[in-house]
Amino acid sequence: MRKVIISGIFLSAGIAPALAADPTGDWRVAEGVANIRVAECNGSMWGVLSWEKTPGQDINNPDVSKKNRPTLGMPVLLDMKKKPGVDQWEGEVYNSRDGKIYSSTIKPVGTDQLEIQGCLLGFLCGGETWTRVAGPIPSSPSNSMAKGAPKAPSAPKTTGSLNPAPKASGQKQATATADPVGDICLLPDIARFAH
Repeated sequence: MRKVIISGIFLSAGIAPALAADPTGDWRVAEGVANIRVAECNGSMWGVLSWEKTPGQDINNPDVSKKNRPTLGMPVLLDMKKKPGVDQWEGEVYNSRDGKIYSSTIKPVGTDQLEIQGCLLGFLCGGETWTRVAGPIPSSPSNSMAKGAPKAPSAPKTTGSLNPAPKASGQKQATATADPVGDICLLPDIARFAH
């Protein structure tokens, strides 16, 4: 019995760091006005706005063709690559408040927080801590297909339905809500870079 308990302690100690290093899932921004869904798309982490308290448009985007796009589903974390030897990813972050892209890093802190840091021109840096609201999420089925792996028959069609509502037999579900974002690796703004 003692060996089982000691083995369990070592096993749980070995699992905790692996879980802490997973930035995938849905994260609530520090101000609580939006969630960002982070997923691995072909080896890079990408994040999109998956929920917002008040729907908006990307009115500050310097690209005139994007000024009327809804912010829901808009890429925020762009092509974040894992740094060797540390649980940290580097890439870019898009700030819709000013329409600018900044150099950025993300770093999981435990299993329930994600630190994001962004810098303009290598200085003028700032950051915040996001809180996990769902996830981690499985790797995108579209990534498996892009890498040539056979598709599993039971593979989900999207990674977006993190907490699907249970179906009661013989009853309609009036409270079920559709996931407006789904598998972010399939969104056009990400798919063209990720596949």
